[in-house]
Amino acid sequence: MESGTPRFHNQVCWARQYLVWEGFISAEKRGVWQLTGKGRDAFLTEEDGRILFKKWVEINTRQRKAKQDAVSSEDAQEKQDDSNGEKTEEPEDEYPHREKLLNVLRKISPDGFERLCKYILRLYGFENVQVTPKGKDGGIDGYGTLKLNPFVSFKVIFQCKRYQGTVSRAQIGDLRNAMLGRADKGIMITTGNFSEDAKREADREGAPPIELIDAETLIEMMEKEEIGLKPRTVYDVDYPFFEKYME
Repeated sequence: MESGTPRFHNQVCWARQYLVWEGFISAEKRGVWQLTGKGRDAFLTEEDGRILFKKWVEINTRQRKAKQDAVSSEDAQEKQDDSNGEKTEEPEDEYPHREKLLNVLRKISPDGFERLCKYILRLYGFENVQVTPKGKDGGIDGYGTLKLNPFVSFKVIFQCKRYQGTVSRAQIGDLRNAMLGRADKGIMITTGNFSEDAKREADREGAPPIELIDAETLIEMMEKEEIGLKPRTVYDVDYPFFEKYME
């Protein structure tokens, strides 16, 4: 997707939302989902899932049309899913701010992105975090210390990739080579994503570990600490809630 989120992940999230609306899963707290009593007792076949999907697509389509009729000035954006040759409408993006934030991150200067990463690492408990001067970085963008307790700490180096592309296995290997003899752990932070080969290289057995922070993980970290984000409360009418009272 344009936001950098894999389409498969996006569709899985909507599948989970359909289960919430159907009462199989509860979502009382953001980021936490639990099976309801109905969900624990249920067994859904593939056809059951398809029926459930079509049901909630139709409900959301009706709700959106009602909103359009009630507020003529509101331009509802509609998306259609052509899977299996059936045109269906998808609900609105649950996190519209993420794409905007990602666009901002990709527009700031490379030096600015390094300073931002330094700030984020400090908020997440790293100490003595420094960005290395240009031309004297030795293949890294910065370093710091992660102190787990009074007895255990790690020297960490990090590298920042502010772009939209995919970080390759070779780039992970370059960071590991820069680590040797200088740090216990490495961190690669990017506004893009990592290839499967890069992920395997980062976790290669017998080699110093490298943590990978892609665009999606970076945004989640910024949300958690409200970095560059201002929280606000927005209410939407829960139309399915009122359906049982319409009869």
